[in-house]
Amino acid sequence: METRIALIGIVVENKDCIEKLNAILHEYGEYIVGRMGIPYPKRHVSVISVVVDAPNDMISALSGKLGMLPHVNIKTVYSKLSSTVEK
Repeated sequence: METRIALIGIVVENKDCIEKLNAILHEYGEYIVGRMGIPYPKRHVSVISVVVDAPNDMISALSGKLGMLPHVNIKTVYSKLSSTVEK
């Protein structure tokens, strides 16, 4: 199976959606390499970066689900490298 590394940048503008966001990330947990969250109280937002190593369709599905959450903005950056991983 071919996988790619991607970085998903998330800006959460309303903390009411955090539970749903965490549930979605948990659903794709097997593909998550690392996650870092930074609260920014001065602007009343939280910034989260998530690194994934997954097939393109999984990255797209995760990004799509996160992007549909209200008050959540995301951008996904893909590496140009891909690799074949045996499962």
